[in-house]
This record gives sequence, C-alpha cells and structure tokens, in this order.
Amino acid sequence: MKTESLQDGVKRTVLPSGLRIITEAIPTTRSAALGVWVGVGSRDETPAMSGASHFLEHLLFKGTEKRTALEISAEIEAVGGETNAFTTKEYTCFYARVLDADLPLAVDVLCDAVAGSLLDPADVETERGVILEEIAMHDDEPGDEVHDVFTEAIFGAGTPLGRLISGTEQTISPMTRAQINRFYRARYKAPQIVITAAGNLDHAKVVKLVRAAVAGSPLDGDTAEPAPKRGSSGAARARRPVTLVRHRDTEQAHIVLGCAAINRADERRFALGVLNNVLGGGMSSRLFQEIREKRGLAYSVYSYGSQYADAGLFGVYAGCAPGKAEEVLALIRAELATVAAEGISPGELARGKGMVKGSYVLGLEDTGSRMSRLAKSELLHGDLMAVDEMLARVDAVTLDEVNELATELLAKPMSLAVVGPFDENAFSNAR
Repeated sequence: MKTESLQDGVKRTVLPSGLRIITEAIPTTRSAALGVWVGVGSRDETPAMSGASHFLEHLLFKGTEKRTALEISAEIEAVGGETNAFTTKEYTCFYARVLDADLPLAVDVLCDAVAGSLLDPADVETERGVILEEIAMHDDEPGDEVHDVFTEAIFGAGTPLGRLISGTEQTISPMTRAQINRFYRARYKAPQIVITAAGNLDHAKVVKLVRAAVAGSPLDGDTAEPAPKRGSSGAARARRPVTLVRHRDTEQAHIVLGCAAINRADERRFALGVLNNVLGGGMSSRLFQEIREKRGLAYSVYSYGSQYADAGLFGVYAGCAPGKAEEVLALIRAELATVAAEGISPGELARGKGMVKGSYVLGLEDTGSRMSRLAKSELLHGDLMAVDEMLARVDAVTLDEVNELATELLAKPMSLAVVGPFDENAFSNAR
C-alpha cells in the first residue's frame, strides 16, 4: 500500500489491488462527500451493449448480500444524508453526502453497493422498465435531445462517442441479466475505480474504512489486475459536417451549431474556456447580446465545449420560435465568422478570463464539488492541478492564443442539429 501527499490537505493511497483512495481534509466543515468513481462509461460498450453502464448505475442500488434496495437508501436517509449516481460517456459515479460523523456508514453502504450487487433477475426486469420510461421521457425533452443529435452529427450514429448514454429501446429491451453481469465483472475492476472523499475527515481512517468495506469482495486482493483498455476501435474521429433534423411537434425550435474541437489533454483548453465565455458564456456574451438582448429572438442562447480523452466538440445552442430559426441560425453563423476573422478584443479577453476563474473557484465552495475535483483529476488527467496553478494557467492565456484557436475552430464547416416541427430537408440550404 502506497500513500502520498498531493497537496495541502490532499492525500492519495493506492491499495495492493490497484484501488485508489484520495481525500481532502476540510476541518472547517461538518459534512463529508464521498464518491465511488468507475472509469467506465458508454463509450466503452459494444454497439449491442449500448446502455449497459447506465443500466448498471440503476442496478447497483437494488440490493447486495448485506442490504436490500430499501436498506441501501434508508440507511443514508436515516442520518439526513443523500445518495445518487450518474453515468457519462467515460465514467460512472456513485456518491453520497453526509454529516462527518456518518462517513463510515456512507463508505460501507456505497462500497457494498458497487462491489457486491446481486443483480437479481427480478430487479433487472424492473429497472429495464424504468430505463425505457427514462428514454421515452428524454425523447419528450427536445432541449436535451438536440445535444444528443449534435453529438451524433459530430461523431456519427453507432460510434462510441456518438451513441446515447442511456442506450435505446432496441439495445435495452433484449439485454440479459447474464450480459449485464459479465460487463459488470469485466469492467468494475479495482484499477478502474477511484474512491474520493472531501470534508471533515482523516485520510488514514478513510483508507481503513474502505479496506474493511471491500474485504472479501471482487475489489479486494493483493495483486492489481491490468485495467481494460479503452477504445478497442481506435481513437474517436469526427466525421464530415452534416445537418441532422429530428421532427418533433414542438412550440419551439432547438438548434445546435458547431464542430469537432480539442481533447481534454490539449493545452489550449484554457484558451477555449476563455473563448467560450466571450462567445456565449453569460448575459454579457456576444451571442446573448446579439440574439436575445438586441433582437429578442431567443430566450436561451449559449455556447459550450465538451472534451474527451481523444476528441472534443464545440457548439452553440439556441431555442427560438420555429419561424425565427433560419434568422437565428444566420446570426450565429455571422458571429462565429466575425470572431474567426477578427478575433476578440483585449477587454473581452480579460472578461473571459475572469469568468473562467470565478466559475472554477466558486464551484469549489462545497464538499461535493471538491470530492468531484479529486476524482476527475485522477480519472481523466492523472494529475491534481492546484487551484492557484489552474488560475495561473488561465491568466497566462494570451490574446493571440485565443484568436488563433478561434480561427482554427470557427472557420470550419459546421455541423447542425435541429429538433422541432421541421422535415428532414428543412435546413439543407442553411450555410
């Protein structure tokens, strides 16, 4: 077992099994947040098993040898705590937030659920119905659906990054308990798991609690197994720009225009953060001012970026009246073209930096966000960047760096995703 100090108050221990435990001691709080993070997400599934990670997220709270589903939730709620889980394209997280005195309970409950789920056949069928309802509900939320359509436009339907995290009715309906269990036992290996905690805690005690909680489980052991390799099909690649229109009888048109962008290891991610805020990161951004404030064409308009291990995307979203969609789209294209050709101003650079730094620091004001920071740094970057270092990296971004990146990204041919009352050819001439 190896323990090291990463930063002031932050310690990291690697168990012989390869399981990693990282904590941040915050003595001034009276709470603690705990997360069990698994480096497995929807991009790690085969096409036939699309949605398996999300299916597991539901099933792991349904019962173990020690606890029923009711007991898993009731034990945490009985002490005023909360627990939940979520799945992304590259990882799955199970988390709890409790009073500091109840952290031992949270460790035992979460570790038991993640390591020792029974996957009872009856529970599989119950949760299959719940997930199918969730998929149907998502289809009734066009403002959410359009982002999935945009991701499909960038990476392609059926590709690891282009598939839906939830899977589809066609993949979830036939998925068997045996298939899910094989995925569970093959992917939920100790080297793939990071347990993080932040709050009023002692690192050595947390390590002791985790070791006791996983003792005798598949996550226990003296020899770390090799972690499964990600992306057997190779690096993700964006396809040629396309326009995808999904017909829905909605009162509003939902639009996302954008392109493939940089991955999360790219040093230009700090410049992209600044650029994103200038373009569509707030009420003072160019897109918000031009489309909503000056013209009143949309209630919601913003830009965003997503970075993955080997790929990324950048998009602009707008929700507007269907009859205004062409005009809004033309304004977005014009603003992106202007920034690509002329860049941003020194004043915008300063404002963009301030927004990035403020958002980051203010987002670390509670134990849950600090716990998440530890896990994402370990799982996604393999390194914990100090807050001051991160702020310095943002401060170091130059006007030339932002403008060069703007030219590279925003002058590209763009993909377009639209959800609303249109036929599939409605935007074929929108360029």
